[in-house]
Amino acid sequence: MLPALAAVYRAQLSRARVARIPLLFVATFQSVGIMILMRGVVDGGDEARAVVAGSSVLVVAFVALNLLAQYFGQLRASGGLDHYATLPVPPAAVVLGAAGAYASFTVPGTAVTAVTGSVLFGLPMGHLWLLAAVVPLAGAALAGLGAALGLLATRQELATLCGQLGMSAALLLGVLPAGRMPGPLALARDLLPSTYGVEALARAFDARPDWSLVAADLGVCAAVGVLSLAVATLAYRRAAVR
Repeated sequence: MLPALAAVYRAQLSRARVARIPLLFVATFQSVGIMILMRGVVDGGDEARAVVAGSSVLVVAFVALNLLAQYFGQLRASGGLDHYATLPVPPAAVVLGAAGAYASFTVPGTAVTAVTGSVLFGLPMGHLWLLAAVVPLAGAALAGLGAALGLLATRQELATLCGQLGMSAALLLGVLPAGRMPGPLALARDLLPSTYGVEALARAFDARPDWSLVAADLGVCAAVGVLSLAVATLAYRRAAVR
């Protein structure tokens, strides 16, 4: 399992480096632009923390959710899964390797967005090391969801649509302050896995973060990540034998 996972990860990382780096710049520029726009509406406090944290996690959603859904949708539509099916590689290694490679590209953009937002809103940066936990755990949850959407979609166009809708949900429900949302949207926000990464990162801007709540939010991300990657693995097995 581990050698196969490492091989798939290196192969996907090499492929994504060429094809996805320009889109990573787009994702980072998009998140920074959103923070600049929100600066005219939000002055500081909890709302500023929510905007910066949501914009930072949005980079993860753009790459790990949106692009991965498109990738697996294209792979299924073009018959690329047949190539992996002929290799002695476990299905879980294919899903985890691709998800890990795509999620890895979110690290620089997330860090740049978080630091830029902290400077823009005057937030403390002493606990931004928490990104080291937020990015992989939120990335695992969103990457697993993106892979599952791409593999379960019956057509490539549906996979692209699902990925775009997922990223739009992360944008709407993650960046806007929770206190300004109506009840139904607040409920939908609680169902979105990236929300808990946003909440954990937002607490990092407090002078004395409540680490128990941070651990609880990250625990939800980890649990959703395991579940979504398991669903994606089952979807891969189902699509590969057809």
